Amino acid sequence: MVRRTKSEALETRARILDAAERVFQRKGVLSASLNDIATEAGVTRGAIYWHFKNKHDVFMAMVERGRLLFDMMSEKAEDPKEPDPLGKLEEFMVYLLQRVVNDPGQQRIFDIMFHKCEFSGDNLELLGMQREKCRESSSRMARVLHNAIRCQQLPETLDVPRAVIWLHSQLTGMIMYWLLDPDSVDLAVEAGNFVGASLQCLQTSHYLQGPSPAA
Repeated sequence: MVRRTKSEALETRARILDAAERVFQRKGVLSASLNDIATEAGVTRGAIYWHFKNKHDVFMAMVERGRLLFDMMSEKAEDPKEPDPLGKLEEFMVYLLQRVVNDPGQQRIFDIMFHKCEFSGDNLELLGMQREKCRESSSRMARVLHNAIRCQQLPETLDVPRAVIWLHSQLTGMIMYWLLDPDSVDLAVEAGNFVGASLQCLQTSHYLQGPSPAA
C-alpha cells in the first residue's frame, strides 16, 4: 500500500510539472498562476502545495527535471580519469541540440526559459536562481576544459573562463535562433557541424588564448 501511494504521488508530481510546462509556455511565467497549473493538471491547489512551496519552486523543479540526463552526460567529461574529455563534451553538446529538436518537452522548457520567463517584478527571485545555475554550469564546463588541456586535446594557453563564455553563447545562441525559426535550419542534422566549429575555435583561435582582458 505504501509503495502504491508513493508511486501515485510521483505520478501526480510529474503531471503537475507537465501541466506547468504547457501553462508557462502558453501564458508566460509571470502571468501564470498556481490555479492555472492546477486546472491544467486536473488537481487541487493543495496537491501542488504538497509537492512544491510556490510557483517558483514549480518552475525550478521543471527545469531541473530536464537537466538530469544532461548532468549525467556532463559528469563523464568532468571525470579526471576520462581519456577523451573533449570527445565527451562534443557528444554532450550535439546531444543537447538534437534533444531540443526531437523532444517536445525539452523544446517547451527552453522556449519558456528564453522567451516566456520575464525576470521582473515577482519573478526577480528566479533571476537569482537562474544565475546560480548558470555559474554552476560554467564551473562544470571549466572542469571539462581543464581535463582536455591535461589530455593535450586543447592548448595550455587556452583562457578557460573566456572559452566557457564562448561555448555557452554558442549553445544558447543556436537554441534561441532555432526556437525562433525552426524552418531556417535542420538543427538535428547540422548540430555536429555547429558544435565542431565551436570546439575547433578553442584549439585555433588566438582570441581565446592568453590572459583574460579582465585580468
